[in-house]
Amino acid sequence: MLLINNLSKTFRGGITAVENLSFSVEPSRICGILGPNGAGKTTTIRMILNIIEPDAGTITLGGEPITEDSKNSLGYLPEERGLYKKSTIEHTLLYFASLKEIPPAQARKLINPWLERFNLGGMGKRKVEELSKGNQQKVQFIAAVLHNPDLLILDEPFSGLDPLNQLLFKDVVLDLQKQGKAIIFCTHQLESAETICDDILLMNKGHAILNGSLESIKQQFTRQTLMIEFDGNGDFIHNLPSVSKAFVNEGKAEVELNQGFTSNDLLTEMLPHVQIRSLEKATPSLLSIFTSVVGAENLTTEFLSQIPNESK
Repeated sequence: MLLINNLSKTFRGGITAVENLSFSVEPSRICGILGPNGAGKTTTIRMILNIIEPDAGTITLGGEPITEDSKNSLGYLPEERGLYKKSTIEHTLLYFASLKEIPPAQARKLINPWLERFNLGGMGKRKVEELSKGNQQKVQFIAAVLHNPDLLILDEPFSGLDPLNQLLFKDVVLDLQKQGKAIIFCTHQLESAETICDDILLMNKGHAILNGSLESIKQQFTRQTLMIEFDGNGDFIHNLPSVSKAFVNEGKAEVELNQGFTSNDLLTEMLPHVQIRSLEKATPSLLSIFTSVVGAENLTTEFLSQIPNESK
């Protein structure tokens, strides 16, 4: 288990990147570290990897501090490409395997099944620079898991991937979870995290805003939330008396009702404007929860871009 206790880091100029952060990642669990740029996600990861030292707090893996000797228990997929473009896929993976003290003969036996899994079979002699961005991401992922780490840290793993490759990556991550790996899934794409994570650490400006299982967080924020499908333009929904908050997009809306109003009140207000196809109670999305906690005015452009039609 990875255990983070009261972690803090302040850089020159008095910029506090992380303050009094505590959370844990259990084996066979996927923990999403979520938040906009500047939330403290990358700083937290770098402290876990022992790249930078915290000013305060402790980090342990399996009950022991992370040292150079224990780094082989970690696998890391960075957001930035870190591959040697002139090298072949095979040489690249052999090099990364050597850094984890895997002999070449053993590494070759490990590499081929992974290449097949990622639809790169027979491509080991191709240079990295000849690959698409998505295939380069596959090579980088293989480098992160080749040594069979106990803790896997994935920083924006779906970045630059088409929908089919996103599904492929998701299946691989879920298989690693079944094998007992503790996995950190770091992203600002809340919708992606919502489909794969068991636990959520939601960060903003260096602080933990929410921390716990995805289920418990959603239950905590469940009020009168409704999912509605309809025919027509739903922009008017924001201005209805019964509506506290709404996310509207192409015939669908996630609506939170004002206190004292019911679903029947909402239906009565909507029917003169659109034809209702379905209405059901639902737990709020992570995006809706995050907006509730920090306020839409504090969201960065990258988060606002995830909101189909900003709530009032």
